[in-house]
Amino acid sequence: MTEDSSADAMMAAAGLTGEFAVGTKPGLTAALASLALESGLSDEGKGRAVAQFQDNLGRLAAIASDRAAHPEIADVKIDRPVFILGLPRCGTSILHALIGADPDMRTPLQWEVAAPSPPPEAATFDSDPRADGFDAYVAANFSGKWADVLKAHPIGARVPQECGMILETAFQGINPAMLFSLPGYYDWYRDADTTFGYQVHKMWLQHLSWKNPRKRWVLKVQEHAYHLPELMSVYPDAVLVQPHRDPVTVMASISRLIEVIRSVSFEEIDRAALGQELLHLWHDGQVRSMAFRKANPDVKVHDLRFKDIVADPITAVHGVYAHANMAFSAQTERAVSAWWSDNPADKHGQHKYELSDYGLTREQVESVYADYIATYRDYL
Repeated sequence: MTEDSSADAMMAAAGLTGEFAVGTKPGLTAALASLALESGLSDEGKGRAVAQFQDNLGRLAAIASDRAAHPEIADVKIDRPVFILGLPRCGTSILHALIGADPDMRTPLQWEVAAPSPPPEAATFDSDPRADGFDAYVAANFSGKWADVLKAHPIGARVPQECGMILETAFQGINPAMLFSLPGYYDWYRDADTTFGYQVHKMWLQHLSWKNPRKRWVLKVQEHAYHLPELMSVYPDAVLVQPHRDPVTVMASISRLIEVIRSVSFEEIDRAALGQELLHLWHDGQVRSMAFRKANPDVKVHDLRFKDIVADPITAVHGVYAHANMAFSAQTERAVSAWWSDNPADKHGQHKYELSDYGLTREQVESVYADYIATYRDYL
């Protein structure tokens, strides 16, 4: 069976039809073709990849089915959403959670992105059994080799979810490459027109907002940097925020995190090859982002330092609110302060890593990221 026919069979099995199948098929086909060429994956790893692809299709099919049953979901307005950009490990998750602590703000939570149907409702949002089910899944699966993931990245039912878990349902996100090292798929994704992915992204926000709205959405994932033209075509009133951090520290940290994530799917991981892969992969996104910003000076981006987020989160969040023209109330300040107090950096243990573990040197990183460093030196 060819990857093309395999994609058709998988979408049919998930119940994905019409425009959703047409839009999803190119990325799914690219992912399946790349998976067939990946020799480093264990049999278990290949099974995990296929299961992940099936889950993505199932979640999108659920969104499509609910939308067909309730056409009014398409009328939900998404007003001036805030998108947090930036390299991995530079404070985007912290900033996302800090703002998400504000009761007036809406972030996608991990449980509702994992199990979106039926659409969540405000009256039962805090007691929805799907949340406990997600936490039970995390407790059962994030142990052994995967235990270190929790040290590096927060995972839990009521933790804000990245947009990557939404974009991957359209097979127009970077997650398959991160989880399973699929270079062919990454090359496809990097150069694809991902407008369909952002249209699906907006459908997700409408779906999650329908019966549980807030004043504004705040969203994040590093891969937005690759496709800002498509993002802005779907969200022309989007507000952009970008934290920055020394890329030398970023590369050491993200290499360790991806090594841990992949450890359950690969018999062996070549650390030096991983270091080189991620060194250039994340730089690709910044090249795209810097080009977009240079070509679109009218699109204002709020730049800030990772160091300032962790040194004074209240002031950092206040700056984002000012940029987004949102009221920073006493309630907001209390919520942000409480989240910071309840979530110390080492809550799940320390995440240890060294750049040299991945065959990288400071000089190598600074050479590849010379353009980024020169552009954002004041924010590093």
